[in-house]
Amino acid sequence: MRNESIKRIVVRGPNWIGDAVMCEPALSALHKLFPQAKLTLLVKPAVAELFKGHRDVAHILVYDDRGQHAGLTGKWRLANELRRGRFDLAILFQNAFEAALIAFLAGIPRRYGYATDGRRLLLSDPVPRPGRTAISHQVQYYLEMLRPLGCEEGAKSPRLMLFREEEAAMAKRLAESGVSGAELLIGLNPGSTYGGAKRWLPERFAETADRLAGQSGATVLIVGARGEETLARAIAEKIQAKTVVLSGQTSVRELMAAVKRCAVFVTNDTGPMHIAAAFGVPVVAVFGPTDWRTTAPFGTGHALVRQPVDCSPCLLRECPIDHRCMARVTVDEVYQAALKQLSGSSGLSGFSGSNQMNETNEINQRNQTNVLRGVTVFLDRDGTTNRDTGYIKTLEELQIFPGAVEAVARLKQAGARVVVITNQSGIGRGLFSTETLGIIHARLRAVFEAGGAPFDGLYYCPHHPDDGCACRKPGTVMIERAVADLGLDLSRAYVAGDQRRDIDLARRIGAKGVLVTTGPTSAQALEELRQEGAVPDYVATDLGQAVTWLFGDAAQSADRAPGQTSLQFDARERL
Repeated sequence: MRNESIKRIVVRGPNWIGDAVMCEPALSALHKLFPQAKLTLLVKPAVAELFKGHRDVAHILVYDDRGQHAGLTGKWRLANELRRGRFDLAILFQNAFEAALIAFLAGIPRRYGYATDGRRLLLSDPVPRPGRTAISHQVQYYLEMLRPLGCEEGAKSPRLMLFREEEAAMAKRLAESGVSGAELLIGLNPGSTYGGAKRWLPERFAETADRLAGQSGATVLIVGARGEETLARAIAEKIQAKTVVLSGQTSVRELMAAVKRCAVFVTNDTGPMHIAAAFGVPVVAVFGPTDWRTTAPFGTGHALVRQPVDCSPCLLRECPIDHRCMARVTVDEVYQAALKQLSGSSGLSGFSGSNQMNETNEINQRNQTNVLRGVTVFLDRDGTTNRDTGYIKTLEELQIFPGAVEAVARLKQAGARVVVITNQSGIGRGLFSTETLGIIHARLRAVFEAGGAPFDGLYYCPHHPDDGCACRKPGTVMIERAVADLGLDLSRAYVAGDQRRDIDLARRIGAKGVLVTTGPTSAQALEELRQEGAVPDYVATDLGQAVTWLFGDAAQSADRAPGQTSLQFDARERL
């Protein structure tokens, strides 16, 4: 197949939310294989919502199999719609016979997909399905289908997109429920549309959430599909901590925005689990009848809790015996795994107990060592790595954000240089001494080093704002000192902070600016930047999300030919 001759591609995506998320890396890889072609995604309504705004998709065609495309007449109607699209190639990630039949009836000359479900004769390019012994994650399974087309992409974590106004709408909705933007949210997803066998015990979800909330002061957010409202309310009634229930009350896009807002997500093996992982939210997943090797949350930083019983994975919707795979998972096991995720003290693994096997996605984690070599990340301190409580004058006031240590550890593991740049006018104002600041910074360094996240440098400006010094951000002297001391290259630099001056600093040194909204004045800073048409390259809810975006952006920059401008993920309009 001559890739350059293909101008219009229709992609039949998976039907289920979780499968669709796991297919996203293959969708992005397909766009790279055929950069000159326009991709039309043919999917069911829920999946269409999931991929709304995806930058690699030119058009989404909704397959309404319960409405206009129902029955034989509806299938013929859909085939005619595809025929009018004059597609050169159909990529069938969905394995059913029906997908190949519709593409055949539409007269699409090249029909490419796995030779499954008796459809080989309907495919112009059938791809042998991997053998049953070749167990691999679904992300890899979808990518492998593209190998004969020349795909050499490695398996990467799925990515999803939200519009900024969607996140703002969810923030407003949570605020109306008494949840401020600074509050930690513990996400709880106790349901499963596939069947009851995948559900951990409701009372254990409740106890786990209560213990986590009591430890962290967080609010519990329960999400789920329509039909799971009763389950969610029953769990909420058992939780003593503040709880917000959104089960059955969100669209797919609203669910995405709610999940993205969570500091940790405790869940069964479901679609929302994969949504959380795609947004870089630390996941604690309880697995029972399903195969963790193929459907675990993909990427690093997630924890699995499961029991190695003989009958698992059975893949049954309902357990015909005693549900031992779930009943033997204890509250303490899930609580400890989630607590480590919430505190950011763990690396890439979760809780390990004597009577359960906690797998850490050994199959689907990929070695990211050195992928950020040559990248420098300048981090603000207060409001970015730790809470901005005013002027931090004692060790007790230093409250490091959950997940911040883990986020920096990911950068360091990938080879990035990380430098803290902070204004500390409290010295100039006489609120604390240089010696006191040294003690606080020693603690900050020690905590991050213990988590595998040592800073390459830490620079501060001690002057009063009225002094007119050149080192106070957005002045560039601290950056210049770091470059001289550490031999940094600013051609691949990022600045992440919670205030307007951090973004202004990024612009002055030619770096990309990421605004994290964990500071008390972040919303005001973002509004000012928007009004001036100087929005950041990315807006993140916390440092962990900023790092997840940075990995993707750096990878795109590395793949880009010299002189090619950055697409920036449509950052000025999205996320």
